[in-house]
Amino acid sequence: MSTLIIRPGSLADTGNACDLLNEIIAIGGSTALTVPLSRQELGDWVMGQGCVWHIAERDDGTLMGFQWIGPWGELPEDTVEIATFVRAGQTGQGIGSKLFEATKTATRTMGKNWIEAEIRSDNEGGLIFYQSIGFRGNTKRDGKMTDGTPVEKTVKYYDLR
Repeated sequence: MSTLIIRPGSLADTGNACDLLNEIIAIGGSTALTVPLSRQELGDWVMGQGCVWHIAERDDGTLMGFQWIGPWGELPEDTVEIATFVRAGQTGQGIGSKLFEATKTATRTMGKNWIEAEIRSDNEGGLIFYQSIGFRGNTKRDGKMTDGTPVEKTVKYYDLR
């Protein structure tokens, strides 16, 4: 059994992360993203101003997932958005939870009090995951997929105070 390593993501990781995310997008059903991203687009997102991301990789270098936090939309100053992506077929093994331990530390270091997760309401696995790591709330919000298709989202918050 290989060891899972959690570390900060870098520009060098964006290619593998982009491949992982684009596979999830192609499968559909769990993200509001509907169009594959380029490495540049993903890099601009995860490496953007005020953003932090971590990756989970096996000791053989296989990327198993990544988690991002950063400003999004019109969030209050003390709040960041979170996004979690785990390799298709590998969910439910604790990868996202291990990433979240690093994410909580990074969020506190940034001086933030809240983490917001905006999850597609039909993404049962995502809703269960965020609930299982301590996110609370069940606010519904109208949203859109990147192709313009309306989708209901569920908003949950993690309190770092």
